Amino acid sequence: MLDIALIREHPDYVREAMRKTGDDPALVDNVLALDAQRREILTEVERLKADRNRVSKEIGKLKDKADREVRIVEMRQVGDRIDELEEQLRTVDADLDSAMYQVPNVPHESVPYGPDDSHNAVVSGWGEIPEFDFEPVPHWDLGPELGILDFERGVKLSGSRFYVLRGAGARLQRALIAWMLDVHTREHGYTEIYPPFVVREQCFWGAGQLPKFGENIYHDVEDDFWLLPTAEVALTNLYRDEILDAADLPVYYVAYSPCFRREKMSAGRDVRGIKRGHQFDKVEMYKFTTPETSYDELEAMVENGLEICRRLEIPHRLVQMCTGDLAFTAAKKYDIEVWAAGCREWLEVSSLSNCEDFQARRANVRYRPEPGAKPRFVHTLNGSGLALPRVMIAIIENYQQENGSVVVPEVLRPWMGGIEAIG
Repeated sequence: MLDIALIREHPDYVREAMRKTGDDPALVDNVLALDAQRREILTEVERLKADRNRVSKEIGKLKDKADREVRIVEMRQVGDRIDELEEQLRTVDADLDSAMYQVPNVPHESVPYGPDDSHNAVVSGWGEIPEFDFEPVPHWDLGPELGILDFERGVKLSGSRFYVLRGAGARLQRALIAWMLDVHTREHGYTEIYPPFVVREQCFWGAGQLPKFGENIYHDVEDDFWLLPTAEVALTNLYRDEILDAADLPVYYVAYSPCFRREKMSAGRDVRGIKRGHQFDKVEMYKFTTPETSYDELEAMVENGLEICRRLEIPHRLVQMCTGDLAFTAAKKYDIEVWAAGCREWLEVSSLSNCEDFQARRANVRYRPEPGAKPRFVHTLNGSGLALPRVMIAIIENYQQENGSVVVPEVLRPWMGGIEAIG
């Protein structure tokens, strides 16, 4: 969440930021009204308590019994009023917290203005769009023909938007996950984390998933378990309510997890194949940094994601999100998109964000710049490194051969037991 002091002292700045992100600036007015009400109640409570303390001392000095009784009765009434105001304060505090949780992050000054994704900017590209001597087949046809992708049994097991990977298809996905984890840990300096795939509700508030994305989260009510929509949720909360030493920063983590989301489906080609489903796998990069280094760390994280695409030799591009297409928690965000020759479209395989101290305030993750110094909030960064199954789509469709086989990218072959092609 934002610093309440920022909203108090610079409300017009925050309102303008919300106009740029397409959010309702009236949320700022609601926060300010509740904050003013809270401070008014606090002032009255403190005044009454001070009066009570002062009069209590005076009562002890009164010699007239009748005067003492009168003052005691008055102080009981004051105590009742304090109790009443403190109950009001609890209600206002809850309302203020709720209002603060609904205010999105403020875009960084380097983020270009734009009302929607049509104003996103392509920063760079790599590789040539492949050309074929035959008509490339989309993965939803090629996968079943190869026997590596089974939609029918996925639906039989779990319903629409589920599928089964078979044989070399399952092995290819497993190889991708293992290889990406190895690259990030051995070469990019990340420490691997294997988190629980179900967490408590508080973790979702800390990561900024609640309340905005509540409808898309799977929740087991009986045990209050919430299924991860991304490992980012678990990683954000690793240091919840802790104070780190500056010497320990930055911290780099990478985690594999299945991801569970209630996707709101729409008609059209976006629902075909395995591009969007209720369950998918992802390797997630995450950083805890100091405020001074976080934007350099973001660029380094982007390079880590691009490196994975380059080694797979998949045509890809880097896109910077405009203000109207930023994530709720992000101050700045990039997407990495890969080309899929059968679908004939660019598919996002990574979103990489600097959330600054937005998540850290929610999860209360701080660091002490030096011994004895006042703790400050860390900056948090996250990015897919990369997300399946769209990487699978890009491999199947870009590496397909005229005879219906799919060449395995050379870098993955050691993780595939030496298999050079799926056919």
